[in-house]
Amino acid sequence: MRRTGRPRGFTLIEMLVVLALVGVLAAAARPVLELSVRRSQEFALREALRQLRGGLDAYRRAADEGRIARAVDDSGYPPDLDALVRGVPDIKSPNGRRLYFLRRLPRDPFAPAELPPAETWALRAADSGPEERRAGRDVFDVHSRSERRALDGSLYKDW
Repeated sequence: MRRTGRPRGFTLIEMLVVLALVGVLAAAARPVLELSVRRSQEFALREALRQLRGGLDAYRRAADEGRIARAVDDSGYPPDLDALVRGVPDIKSPNGRRLYFLRRLPRDPFAPAELPPAETWALRAADSGPEERRAGRDVFDVHSRSERRALDGSLYKDW
């Protein structure tokens, strides 16, 4: 091997070019990553709404079948979201078995992380209209509290 007087390694110009290329690639990848994160949050929101609404409908079916004790003026929907997880006594069961509608309460992925799952959702009572969406004695429906817009332009709170 012949030795030249020049040391081996990269020049400052070569290092700057490589860093500039890496910066350009990172800048191009960031919007794609943000879009991917947003899509996964939207998927999680859809799944959570499906689970909650399925649990609310199952509770109502059980009430209509006479398996849950309710007053004459009750709508048949649960008094709060925690009742879906906590369970209610099955009045048709001879051994006092409880009916459970959800294993755990899903949380709104767009809500602050410090809130408990039940407080991340906006509730709608059975006696409120579709436009006013207010909480009341029972939980007829749930929706996100987020004011942000989805990728399709709709508001998350309208899902």
